[in-house]
Amino acid sequence: MKIPLILALLPALAFTEVPPAGHVHTPDVDLAYWVLGTPKAATPVIAVNGGPGLSHVYMIQNDVWDRLAKGRQVVLYDQRGTGASKLIKPDAPEGMDAQVADIDAIRAHLGFETADFVGDSYGGLLVMAYTAAHPEHVRRIILSDSAAPVRKDMVHLFSEVFPDKMEEQKRLDDSKAPVTTEPDHGLRDHFRLIFYSEERMNEYLAKAKDLGSSPVGAAVNRANANLDLTPALPKFHCPALVITGRYDMNVAPLTAWKIYKAIPGAKFMAFEKSGHLPSYEEPDKYVKVVNDFLK
Repeated sequence: MKIPLILALLPALAFTEVPPAGHVHTPDVDLAYWVLGTPKAATPVIAVNGGPGLSHVYMIQNDVWDRLAKGRQVVLYDQRGTGASKLIKPDAPEGMDAQVADIDAIRAHLGFETADFVGDSYGGLLVMAYTAAHPEHVRRIILSDSAAPVRKDMVHLFSEVFPDKMEEQKRLDDSKAPVTTEPDHGLRDHFRLIFYSEERMNEYLAKAKDLGSSPVGAAVNRANANLDLTPALPKFHCPALVITGRYDMNVAPLTAWKIYKAIPGAKFMAFEKSGHLPSYEEPDKYVKVVNDFLK
């Protein structure tokens, strides 16, 4: 089994997608964004999804973001080249500088002088990079089962926890024999390893029609291969909350613990009955923890 270098490859869900609230036009890409909630006194939240190479769709697999949008605006968007954010230039850069510029373009377009940022999975890396580049626009950050600030510090536990499944998958890969009619069976095999609850995993997969993937993900990984945000974390001055699923085999809790230790004054929260997706496996607790931190 080929494990993604950075974070969960998650499904497009089986429901009708809501059209974008709007687009931000840049020379490289038309960035699609969605807005939940209505403007209130609370600071708006920009939620940044993982991947890389996937759309925001997996972030709205349940009603967590609708619940978090009560009393504030929540903005989700598709990263360049994914979902509804179509590249204008096929050879547009995919590196971190470009990704950070996209987030800032959306923030400026919506007129947010400051915002709170929630980064899920690979999105956590984007939020760290944005905070380092634009601290003046960041009030608080939440890093949820985030990627490590440098690739070499990423801790995957699949081989240690699932040696039987990994060996069987390698045998099937080596044989090159068709094992299923599912075109995305490799991603589904991967996805079955990132949940704490088998019931939640089956529920989630039942909603997915096509796990798919995108060449954008590979391009982003290549562009960020030498990225190291480690020196930036001790310079963060905004309140930070680092979340991890206790049984996250995709990005082990040690990764979250090291991020927490590196950011001055950060808070740490482990979800005891979650894998890589606490927002899906423990949604009530997730909403409470996020709301309490953002108040």
